[in-house]
Amino acid sequence: MNKLNNWLNNEVTEVTQKLEKINQDSFFRDKTIGFAGKENVYKVLHNLRSALFPGVYEKYPIDESKVNILIGNNIRTAAIELSDLIEKVFINQCRIEERTAKGCSECKDKAVDITIQLIKKLPEIREILNTDIQAAYNGDPAARSHEEILLSYPAIEVISIYRLAHELYQMQAPLIPRIMTEYAHQITGIDIHPGAEIGEYFFIDHGTGVVIGETCTIGKNVKIYQGVTLGAKSFALDEHGNPIKGVKRHPDIEDNVIIYAGATILGGDTVIGHDSVIGGNVWLTQSVPPYSKVYNAQPSPIIKNDNI
Repeated sequence: MNKLNNWLNNEVTEVTQKLEKINQDSFFRDKTIGFAGKENVYKVLHNLRSALFPGVYEKYPIDESKVNILIGNNIRTAAIELSDLIEKVFINQCRIEERTAKGCSECKDKAVDITIQLIKKLPEIREILNTDIQAAYNGDPAARSHEEILLSYPAIEVISIYRLAHELYQMQAPLIPRIMTEYAHQITGIDIHPGAEIGEYFFIDHGTGVVIGETCTIGKNVKIYQGVTLGAKSFALDEHGNPIKGVKRHPDIEDNVIIYAGATILGGDTVIGHDSVIGGNVWLTQSVPPYSKVYNAQPSPIIKNDNI
């Protein structure tokens, strides 16, 4: 232990200086959203979801007579922090694009406007989440109550974060929506890009390993199982060999579709027609018409019984 302490006292300064230099040349140069940015985004999510579902994310039981106060306090706390984070992201963009002007208030004004728009949308988001909870109840025979779904299902965890992040994405708030949905990815194993368009009554059963890409659109009353990928078939490249941004890369899933475990559906020109069923482990890179049933040929398992 003395050897370690001596080394730390005498040599760690060199390591510290090297790490500082690397960060000065990259992360600190951009000053993306300030220090502890990710944790601040997580706190915003916590407060917003506490406002949407009072009592679910609190450490202690709440007094129902004070729910209005709880919701209001959570909204105020989230709004102040979110506005500050969005402003920092916009300021960083201005720096990169060399548009920063002395005394400019545009970044702050845009951040405040986006924050207000999101807060005003919270009742609408809550109503849509009600449909997602109902879809889980309707779609899972193991579900005993809406409360069980809200408190224990990873699908509702990820969808509640996605629906908040999607609104921010639509409002062109950079970076923060991605941090939100990647946080959901960390805690659930379900990866939904905030740019995806997802209709009402959406349910992901079990969930682990699901991937839904940025330009994917999903209609109403769609149910998917674990391990499903709604991804890109290929990437168009620019003259430098880099992927071209902003092009349609992911499939469209129409209303009333069920996609079973392990299915992979790829391509921006792939459309799964309404009221279709996609079987487990199917690989699709082409469209199918409405009312289709798509499945692989039945495998022929070999069953050996040593007692016979």
